[in-house]
Amino acid sequence: MKRFVKPVLGIFLLTVFIVLSRVFELETKINDMQEWVAGLGVLGPIVFAAIYVVATVLILPGSILTIMAGVIFGSVVGVLTVIIGATVGASLCFLISRYFARDFVNSILSKNEKFVKLDSLVEKNGAIIIAITRLVPLFPFNLLNFGFGLTKVPFGVYVVWSAVCMLPGTILYVVGSDAITTAIREGRVPWVLFGVVVSIMIILALIVKKARGRLKESDDG
Repeated sequence: MKRFVKPVLGIFLLTVFIVLSRVFELETKINDMQEWVAGLGVLGPIVFAAIYVVATVLILPGSILTIMAGVIFGSVVGVLTVIIGATVGASLCFLISRYFARDFVNSILSKNEKFVKLDSLVEKNGAIIIAITRLVPLFPFNLLNFGFGLTKVPFGVYVVWSAVCMLPGTILYVVGSDAITTAIREGRVPWVLFGVVVSIMIILALIVKKARGRLKESDDG
């Protein structure tokens, strides 16, 4: 019976959320937000991505912006907008740390036990640690961006691996928020979108399990 508890609870909570959204007229607020962004035309995603870049550099939480992207732009444009903003932001943090504020960043992170561990793992295992740490939430995302700038990882390798490994989580958040928004706006459950979310969750769970094992092997070695 335990295996059915979480799915049933999820469906129940989704139903309650849809009912409450009707009561508080969230549909109107979502439509107003989408209309405002639509009024910006092609600049809408560009402006949003720029905001995401600034938030990343300023070490502000990006999860809220990621969720908002799904609400405003939908799944496809939302994922593209977020992954571009997050990758550019992470790249700027890396460059700032490596070339412009190395001593300052080092003075802060050198006292952080997790960063000392990260530096050691990168030295032993190279770029694969970028992939693992993007998937396994052992290190704060924003500090990780600056931290990698202090390592010997090549900039191009860092950018590619970061973008690829941030993609599954981005899809999960954006498509998930799009699915909930669609449910609120149309009063129905978008099963295709929820199917994508569940599939990504399963894939992420398998990848994270494998990544944790690899990280443990690296740490023990």
